[in-house]
Amino acid sequence: MPVVIKTPDEIKIMREAGRIVAKVHQALREAVRPGVTTGELDKIAETIIRDHKAVPAFLDYPKPNSPNFPASITASINNELVHGIPGERVLKEGEIISLDVGTVYEGFVGDAAFTMGVGEIPAPVQRLLDVTEEALRVGIEASVLPNETKDVSMAVQAYVERQGYSVVREYTGHGVGRAMHEEPQVPNWWPRNARQRGWRSYPLEVGMTYALEPMVNLGRPETRELDDKWTVVTRDGSLCAHFEHTIAITDGEPLILTLP
Repeated sequence: MPVVIKTPDEIKIMREAGRIVAKVHQALREAVRPGVTTGELDKIAETIIRDHKAVPAFLDYPKPNSPNFPASITASINNELVHGIPGERVLKEGEIISLDVGTVYEGFVGDAAFTMGVGEIPAPVQRLLDVTEEALRVGIEASVLPNETKDVSMAVQAYVERQGYSVVREYTGHGVGRAMHEEPQVPNWWPRNARQRGWRSYPLEVGMTYALEPMVNLGRPETRELDDKWTVVTRDGSLCAHFEHTIAITDGEPLILTLP
């Protein structure tokens, strides 16, 4: 599938979709505390999304050999990396939670995620979060002409591994536009034998839009999927973090579409 280049008008609509995501993020950050359930967070998010004349991008999202995703956001706790299903689980002091939000507004998608502590968390855990968020900044900084997508991937991997953490390899950043997942894929690492693996690096172009989302593990990089066919956890049970923004490539600095 070819990379889809967005027009300025399309990027303007994506910016509004991204602003709605940012509003949800702000509300969720304020709502996260011990005693709150992930289902309550999901209701907060869906209400804000629909109040802004958008729809949740994740709700009923299909996946082969799995039930459609049953909620408006993903809520992943501690060693859950991504795709955690909100429900009756009660947040506890000292946990960490990753919240991923997607919206569809006038036919275009906004997609962003963050990880935060529930109440007070130990300093080593906060460092994991800080490094992952900084990895996102590093990837955004590398998203400039005349770089290719592999330059973004390599920048994220190099930074994370210098800090002593592992980069998740099974899940990647991805193009975003009229669909949640478009080309190009933007991995958070780049193997030396990428060509032999059939991996493709795309030259960055003005109007290219993608979600960059470093996923970082405190332990080893391997993950596994739980029996619900959605929730992804670290294989060794270690803590993990996930930060994401949707960005647009320009002829200067990249435009972050999922900011307030």
